[in-house]
Amino acid sequence: MRIGELARRSRLTAHTIRYYERIGLLPFVGRDASGHRDYDASILTWIGFLDRLKTTGMPIRTMLEYAALRQAGPATAPDRRLLLERHRVQVRAHVAALREALTVLDTKIAGYADTTEGMNDDDGPAEPDDGKPLRARRPRAR
Repeated sequence: MRIGELARRSRLTAHTIRYYERIGLLPFVGRDASGHRDYDASILTWIGFLDRLKTTGMPIRTMLEYAALRQAGPATAPDRRLLLERHRVQVRAHVAALREALTVLDTKIAGYADTTEGMNDDDGPAEPDDGKPLRARRPRAR
């Protein structure tokens, strides 16, 4: 398939596909007799996996590391597994933080629904219903 069809089917732009090729995230692709890129449909599975990694917040440099290991063949399977296991730890921590933030939002929204007067206008962080204190926020270092 040509790059336009791959872009349509993968929901990536042709520019992004070319960029991914240039940095090594997508494997080298052959060209047809007219000189156009000729992608095999199997590339969609790889692009789908890359999209999942991106959704989980994996940095491109780590995705590139994984892609290089993948390209090196089956002997790198233990290294790829370790890379994904390390990333999974980070994803689980992020999911837990999102759940905590969602609990705060739900509590705040419920507070508005339970009163005709509304909440305080300070809109500071609400305490979750489970009685656990919120984590202290640290200012970002600059």
